Amino acid sequence: MALTPDEYYAHALAAADEDRRLPLARMTEWDISPFDPEGLRVSPLRPPVVPEPPRHGEDPADCKSCELRDEGIWFTDNWRLNRVQGVGVPLALMLRPRDHYDMADLTDDLAAELGVLSTHLVRHIQALPNIGRAHVYRLGDGGAHLHVWFFARPAGQRQMLGSWLMVWDDLMPEYPAEPADADAQVVADALIASYGGSREPTS
Repeated sequence: MALTPDEYYAHALAAADEDRRLPLARMTEWDISPFDPEGLRVSPLRPPVVPEPPRHGEDPADCKSCELRDEGIWFTDNWRLNRVQGVGVPLALMLRPRDHYDMADLTDDLAAELGVLSTHLVRHIQALPNIGRAHVYRLGDGGAHLHVWFFARPAGQRQMLGSWLMVWDDLMPEYPAEPADADAQVVADALIASYGGSREPTS
């Protein structure tokens, strides 16, 4: 059985200093880290908050994703895809179910669709010129409505490999909208050809 929240906190504090600061992560020593370890320090570890506050959209009646079920660049009866704006990478797309589900709530059929769709999206993103790799993220702590992120890593940017990509994305200036919009449409068209769906809501 997993440690209780208080047990986990006590376990972590045992490795912290008198200010409740843990040592720097091993990842900060990687050559892809966006931060110079000199002068960098960890925030004090805060005690657990239990019960956790609800995420946005726990109640479907208050869910923004449900309100926007007909907005995007690609649709099926069950899924929608949109381009995420304001990012620093060449392209960020988000895949959501059109109805209110979190990942653990998906039926087996929807879960199977998610797996196949994710594979198609990765193929199409990686086929774009000047893209090194497609990263896929499902975090789930901010919103209750399932949303899966697809980030296009710029080719040649070796510091942006792996798990630091999302941090680099937040540090980089906003990527120009025109090429991102064009690439998003290329991916949507390729998805229509390889999987189906359409540019407009289907129901």
